[in-house]
Amino acid sequence: MADAALSGPLLTQPDRLERRLKEIPAEPGCYLMRDREERILYVGKSKSLRSRVRSYFRSSHDLSPRIRLMTRQVCDIEFIVTDSEAEALALESNLIKNHQPHFNVLLKDDKKYPYLCITWSEEYPRIFITRRRRFQSSVDRFYGPYVDVGLLRRTLFLVKRMFPLRQRSRPLYSDRPCLNQSIGRCPGVCQEMISSEDYHRTLRKVAMVFQGRSDELQLLLAEQMERYAERLDFESAARVRDQLQGLDQLTADQKMSLPDSSVSRDVVALAFDDRLAAVQLFQMRAGKLVGRLGYMADADGLDPGLILQRVIEEHYSQVDAVEIPPELLVQHQLPQQLLMEEWLTEQRERRVQIHCPKQRQKADLIELLQRNAEFELLRAKQGQEQQALATEDLAQLLELPNPPRRIEGYDISHIQGSDAVASQVVFIDGLPAKQHYRKYKIRSSSIRAGHSDDFMAMAEIMRRRFRRWARAKAEGVDVGALRHRGGSALQTDGLNDWPDVVMIDGGKGQLSAVMEALRELDLHEDLNVCSLAKQREEVFLPGESQPLDSEPDQLGVALLRRLRDEAHRFAVSFHRQQRGQRMKRSRLSDIPGLGPKRVKDLLAHFHSIDAIQLASVEVLAKAPGVGPALARDIHGFFHPDEEERQDVTSDEPRARIA
Repeated sequence: MADAALSGPLLTQPDRLERRLKEIPAEPGCYLMRDREERILYVGKSKSLRSRVRSYFRSSHDLSPRIRLMTRQVCDIEFIVTDSEAEALALESNLIKNHQPHFNVLLKDDKKYPYLCITWSEEYPRIFITRRRRFQSSVDRFYGPYVDVGLLRRTLFLVKRMFPLRQRSRPLYSDRPCLNQSIGRCPGVCQEMISSEDYHRTLRKVAMVFQGRSDELQLLLAEQMERYAERLDFESAARVRDQLQGLDQLTADQKMSLPDSSVSRDVVALAFDDRLAAVQLFQMRAGKLVGRLGYMADADGLDPGLILQRVIEEHYSQVDAVEIPPELLVQHQLPQQLLMEEWLTEQRERRVQIHCPKQRQKADLIELLQRNAEFELLRAKQGQEQQALATEDLAQLLELPNPPRRIEGYDISHIQGSDAVASQVVFIDGLPAKQHYRKYKIRSSSIRAGHSDDFMAMAEIMRRRFRRWARAKAEGVDVGALRHRGGSALQTDGLNDWPDVVMIDGGKGQLSAVMEALRELDLHEDLNVCSLAKQREEVFLPGESQPLDSEPDQLGVALLRRLRDEAHRFAVSFHRQQRGQRMKRSRLSDIPGLGPKRVKDLLAHFHSIDAIQLASVEVLAKAPGVGPALARDIHGFFHPDEEERQDVTSDEPRARIA
């Protein structure tokens, strides 16, 4: 298992820190600080991202001990641009609740922004503020969320003054209305002094305010303000003026939280120049932003719709069916939009629609994604020249005819053979392409707790990675022509992932094992393979006893080192995940015939695994959902020696009779 040092914190690399800070725009939005394992340490928002993020690294004297500890661990900074600070506040809350960053202590709890609920299912609907979206009926409706609770309450109070509405959940008196009816605040619904139809008609006008259709209420307030001004009651006129301004702020669109929260969707937009395109894919679930993916693609004079189609095709060919949403919003029309809808529908096994919105909130969201893509494109262009030099240097080092475009790195992670896993990371044009990352569980029965074999594990991964290519070559397919042609996810063969360079984390031993596996696949002459030893940062080629003549700080070796470190990080993260899941799993889960529900019932009945282990077969058979046969299996699992003795004893009489 490799243990190379990953890219260090930004504080230890002043030049890299300064470059990253210059890339952050001076616009409102949210920033995400990550450590070397890409875990989110902190999520924040600001009306000027550049100034706010820079303040963390100016001086440690003005920072709290908690923030100083956090800044020492920051290895990367991401950002999402929004249109306003209020919108950034709502997005910040969603991100914190999804990721639970360690250093966010204020918004980490279960508090939620309030909603306004109208119970349309009732004869006389109620209107109230709540933080829990629990539908009593499918007809009921929630509006929001709203970031300013005080403003929401003041606006609801104002609405109830403008329109006579139901004020109480239960009547105060059984035979007469309360004072609210006398002063015109309530139409007397407790005594049915207004019909249900008329009350619904009034409430529909109120709902228009919280749907963003507040023109009618604004007209009423404007007329009232003019009447106050005519009577020279300027104080009241100013108060109504402030209420008008608050209403505008309250009902402002929040692009990161769409009103139709019942629909999940992915939103795709891009920014491009003559050579390069940056594509942003936002994952909206239940109306909230839950994830963001970034892609870099060759523009080369291509139509933007075609670029989007290729990215969508590539992305959804690599995800599970449950990750495909029912709706996609795209910035441009796709050349084969109907075909893409049919393909996605087939993948998801449910209807998928692709839309290109041009108006209202969805179009604004597309515009916001485009702005984020423009920042990513600018960042990519700034580092493109450096990456081009690195790939050219690597081509010279490995004696390749052309600079490698797709480079793959592999690493193994385990603890003395337990929970052995492997990682595959991909760099395209010198930059990480995380959409192509893959994780492997080592299947070899010889690799287990107490017995490790990195050579065998690496050989297994190579066989699994390139077996489709080996099969195609065995069938007579021209592999050379196929790998240069590329491919499409809509093709059934799916052979569109040929690497220009394969890098193995290890020395000559790992490299020899990999080449032996590729020789079995008859691909050893087609692939360019090398290894990077972690001690002296030496590069080895197949069949060579001595490393290549290189310097640790030259650009090509630095690129391989970044690839190796990323493969190590990805493998270690997956290993920790597998180990954590194993430690959480009960021993009872290993017994054949015991599913999760029966395990839960057994633990509820006996209260502990020790009690189950000490129980006899007769006692186990009395537990809910456990019969005599399953009771014997459970007892035999904990007492295998007793079961063997019983089997031997029971076989002896049968043998004598025979």
